[in-house]
Amino acid sequence: MKFLVINGVNLNLTGMREQGVYGTATLEQINANIKAFCEKNGDSVEFYQSNVEGELVNKLHEAYLQKSCDGILLNAGAFTHYSYALRDAIAAINIPVAEVHMSNVHARESFRHSSVISEVCKGVVCGFGEKSYLAAIVALKN
Repeated sequence: MKFLVINGVNLNLTGMREQGVYGTATLEQINANIKAFCEKNGDSVEFYQSNVEGELVNKLHEAYLQKSCDGILLNAGAFTHYSYALRDAIAAINIPVAEVHMSNVHARESFRHSSVISEVCKGVVCGFGEKSYLAAIVALKN
């Protein structure tokens, strides 16, 4: 399978911000681990990160229109909780999307407990650090 991993707002600072929540691995290191996992299992992966909501929407549209992947892992960051634009973009494409969070959003601030994108995603994986991405890959494959 070919996967697209999309990381949203503030995830470019992973490894530097809130290390007690997100750990010390940088997004580049996490992506390298995801790539190695995919290659070991005969899959391929592309990565994309943006802090701009519209760019994330454009990437989802592009993946759909170009048929460039079989599954998408989306860590939308804070956009998870209020971006109806991302929700509508996910609903509009015919590619399974897994919502991914490194932290357990349900054990954090109350505003993080709700997601406007969950109901249009195939599933949600949260709370396992960078391994949340790997779990989502396994789930999408099966």
